[in-house]
Amino acid sequence: MRGSHVVAEAAVRAGCRFYAGYPITPQNELTEYMATRFSKLEDAAFIQAESELAAINMVMGASMTGIRAMTSSSSPGISLKQEGISYMAGMELPAVVVNMMRGGPGLGNIAPSQQDYFQATRGGGHGGYRTIVLAPSSGQELAVLTMKAFDLADVYRMPVILLGDGLMGQMMEPVTLPEPVDPAILPKKDWVLDGAGGRESRRVISLLLDPLKLEQHNWKLARKYEAICKSEPRYETYLLNDAALAVVAFGTAARIAKGAVNRVRKAGLKVGLFRPITLWPFPAKDLKGLTRTVKHILVFEMNCGQMVEDVKLSVGEQATVHFYGRPAGIIPTPHELADAAKKLFYKYKLD
Repeated sequence: MRGSHVVAEAAVRAGCRFYAGYPITPQNELTEYMATRFSKLEDAAFIQAESELAAINMVMGASMTGIRAMTSSSSPGISLKQEGISYMAGMELPAVVVNMMRGGPGLGNIAPSQQDYFQATRGGGHGGYRTIVLAPSSGQELAVLTMKAFDLADVYRMPVILLGDGLMGQMMEPVTLPEPVDPAILPKKDWVLDGAGGRESRRVISLLLDPLKLEQHNWKLARKYEAICKSEPRYETYLLNDAALAVVAFGTAARIAKGAVNRVRKAGLKVGLFRPITLWPFPAKDLKGLTRTVKHILVFEMNCGQMVEDVKLSVGEQATVHFYGRPAGIIPTPHELADAAKKLFYKYKLD
């Protein structure tokens, strides 16, 4: 299946029954698939909104009723949704937001890129909030993490970002789809606005004019984010047991990196891969643990170096951090990255 179709089908199987979006390349196939798929379901609503701003606010309204809701877009479209995402984070409303990244800044181009890392992992909008950010690297993981995104959104009552890119959305791979979830058996949400029990007891409004009440709410959110940092980091390792150099990459870049690691290994050089699956919370503790044996880390991204900051914050002075990447939709080859890794081996005499 095409990657964007995988996300859409997995969302339906996760119990998503509301979708609102606005066309933008390179993720239009996701919206198109949702329109067709939802037309065959009696309990689902698909809306092509008049703008990205309208779409995210429609998702906000749907989420208030307790239904599993989502939207999708690509880089500049996600920027337009940021105010609504901030509102939802403040109101503690669950939703899934899919970003199939393209080259930027500005309108940029429609080529695959990873230039939205900062936006996704730093909240993206105003108010100092956070969103869980999942970074799949395969068609199969697109299915699994889409399902997981809806569960995490409900558990923590917050927007969850599924961060892909144009290549991941367009490529086709064999996928085993998860079994569908019956929306009727999902856990009940006692906070929904359904006209029962009195509105005050189920308050989900974003406007808190009393500074003391707003401060209390901010500390409540901060405690939730702290709990997420302890319980939700996810990552994958590859050939790191004896590695002298670790490549850190996510998403499509991690697929390229795995090919580069194999090339360098064939040359007799010990290199491995550390792949963050959650970009927030970033698996900082686990990456730092790697520095007991690995003293050089090569961060590889399809941008000018954004995850580099989180890697440096994670390892501190325990390892030297290097970077190789290309922005603006240029897709580096495994050969390029393998050459960069080999140069580090020879320069620092790694073994």
